[in-house]
Amino acid sequence: MDTLERRLAKLARTGDTRAFAEIVELYKDKIFHLAYRMLSNRHEAEDIVQDTFLRVYRNLDRYDENQKFSTWIYRIGTNLCIDRLRKRKPNYSLDAEMTDQDGVDGYAMIPSDDRTPETYLLVSETQRMIHEAIETLPAKYKSVMILRYLQDMSLQEISDVMDMPVTTIKTRVHRGREFMRKKLEKKI
Repeated sequence: MDTLERRLAKLARTGDTRAFAEIVELYKDKIFHLAYRMLSNRHEAEDIVQDTFLRVYRNLDRYDENQKFSTWIYRIGTNLCIDRLRKRKPNYSLDAEMTDQDGVDGYAMIPSDDRTPETYLLVSETQRMIHEAIETLPAKYKSVMILRYLQDMSLQEISDVMDMPVTTIKTRVHRGREFMRKKLEKKI
């Protein structure tokens, strides 16, 4: 897969628009999910996807082919999300709903898997509490926790994306888990 991405990047550098379109197709959903989980806002996540691919297109000549393409594009998307989070005014609310839909949180969008009503309620409530706890994390922990647990990246991949030592990533994951444990401990 990575050699395909490198080949597409090379072709896109030479002006091949179909190669760049293929890169967009490969990563648009992944970047959207990353941005949506970090920002909890569909419109902002869509903006981040566009900004990410705009930056990728403008900086294809800076892409180091010795590096994984996925790491490079995730770094761009993550940094754009972090910048957006820093510009926001803090608005922590324990009963936060999605801003673009009334009465719905992100977990209500997950399709049913034939659970009983009681199980569904319990899982839904737990997911809501976890979502709220993630929302209250400081940006430096939030991004690492989302990449680790929601995007399922390894510590090394997060280190590459965030351009930080693995030890720093481990510390932030640990502190993020502790922060969430303390938040959730009070509710469960």
